[in-house]
Amino acid sequence: MLEFEVDAPVRLIEFLRRCLPEWKRSTLEQRLRAGAVQVNERRVSRNELLAAGDRVRVESVAQAAAQRPPPAGIAIVHEDEDLIAIDKPAGLLAVASPDERERTAHALLREYLSRGGGDVRLWPVHRIDRETSGVLLFAKSREAQQAVQSRWDAARKIYLALVEGAPRPASGGIDQPLWEDQALFVRVGDRPESKPARTHYKTLEARGPQTLLEVELDTGRRHQIRAHLAWLGHPIVGDARYGKPGPRLMLHGFHLFVEHPRDGRELALEAPAPKWAALR
Repeated sequence: MLEFEVDAPVRLIEFLRRCLPEWKRSTLEQRLRAGAVQVNERRVSRNELLAAGDRVRVESVAQAAAQRPPPAGIAIVHEDEDLIAIDKPAGLLAVASPDERERTAHALLREYLSRGGGDVRLWPVHRIDRETSGVLLFAKSREAQQAVQSRWDAARKIYLALVEGAPRPASGGIDQPLWEDQALFVRVGDRPESKPARTHYKTLEARGPQTLLEVELDTGRRHQIRAHLAWLGHPIVGDARYGKPGPRLMLHGFHLFVEHPRDGRELALEAPAPKWAALR
């Protein structure tokens, strides 16, 4: 935490630029939006006018996040100046649709980040199905979103899936193109409109009539894991669309490895395995 005292009336951003000349203005603005700036122990998010004698504190984004109560039902797994990732619960839509605009992960997260004042914007980096739980990543700027997405082919996306039956071989790959019919049902097959899709799976644990798999995507097509595993003859437990209905879809985004947009380091994100996916 950094702390400074104001010696004459001045706008907050101008004052901080004097005190922290090596910082970019955009970095200071990000700290403001994140609620990581305090004036006289009061968190602020606007470029307000300071008075002589005011004390200004600047925290890291992580320190500020630790002081905010989390959004109901959503766990934050990572937050910094550029990105925020959550463990999305099953049943929650990732972003708005024509049928649902208010109760989405995107809307709830924006509300959470805006509690200090102002209107924080977020850009989804990717999406996961409403029925799927796990890591969901958002960017705090259009530039950060585009930077991560430009390297998305190099990102590693690892899921846990409980499937019907026992795949043979126990580990393997599925390299089958996918296409969508008019009902938006994803089908396996080689057609003019098909897109390449590659999925790797590995058996983690046999559970009688079911098997827990670790699944990694080379590509990221809509419903790719669900369609590929159903094609293999082992649909995901609880998948009413490609298998049999159940209490929930047993698919969880476990790990996501991406290149950080600010410095290129590998950022490892993890949403802890839910109870149904824990090894016994």
